[in-house]
Amino acid sequence: MTLGIRFLKLAALYFLVGVGMGLTMEIIQDHRLSGAHAHINLVGWASMAIFGVIYVLFPKAGETVLAKLHFWLYNISLPLFMLGLCFVLLGNTSLMFLLMVFPNILVLSVLLFVINIFANVKAENLSQLFNKG
Repeated sequence: MTLGIRFLKLAALYFLVGVGMGLTMEIIQDHRLSGAHAHINLVGWASMAIFGVIYVLFPKAGETVLAKLHFWLYNISLPLFMLGLCFVLLGNTSLMFLLMVFPNILVLSVLLFVINIFANVKAENLSQLFNKG
């Protein structure tokens, strides 16, 4: 399975979690986790889906060491970041260290993604994709 497809499948799971979280908050009328809900939908669902589409459209970029580092750092840091955020939003600071470490690792993974895009995503790669008969 390609890295792009893995990103897309994980993005779909984050979408399900984000929608479920939003529905649950609305049903119980407790919106304290709305910040985590927003992060899960944007950083989990939307961003990961975009990463996946880019890596599917530009498979060479998805095969690089940068892409692999991006994938693993992102997918290790995001759930731990969200766990820490949920605890803090609920008033429990016992896992505050998660918010001191994992958002930074997430940002590092995004930096690797940006470097990868500038180095390996080129217009001619996309035109080759669409000119395949």
